[in-house]
Amino acid sequence: MCKITATALVLGMVLLAGTPAQANTRVKDGKVSLSVKGKGLRVKAAEGWLDGHGTGVRARLYTVYKGQRSHVTRWKDATPVSASMTKFSDVDWQLNRAFRDGTRLCIWFNQVPGTPCAKIHR
Repeated sequence: MCKITATALVLGMVLLAGTPAQANTRVKDGKVSLSVKGKGLRVKAAEGWLDGHGTGVRARLYTVYKGQRSHVTRWKDATPVSASMTKFSDVDWQLNRAFRDGTRLCIWFNQVPGTPCAKIHR
């Protein structure tokens, strides 16, 4: 009995330690969506969508870490996209940078409420 328990414990530890950390996630807040791609604490790319088209739609990324907000990117114009009957505005960034464990990467569109945030962690 003790040998089986010890074996299960070691196997569980190996499975947990062997799982690679991923920074891939997709979050949504109202009409705004954020997709983050990367591995561990390194974010390769981020992309944001806003439901519907608009004039002068722009977005930027910022982080929140321990209550401190910092801008990651400057304002970037969103591209209007139509796919069948769906209309949205799209913006993307190639970041290739690492963030501290527990940092929240957020997107902010200038014309609508909603700022979805993805938590970056190991």
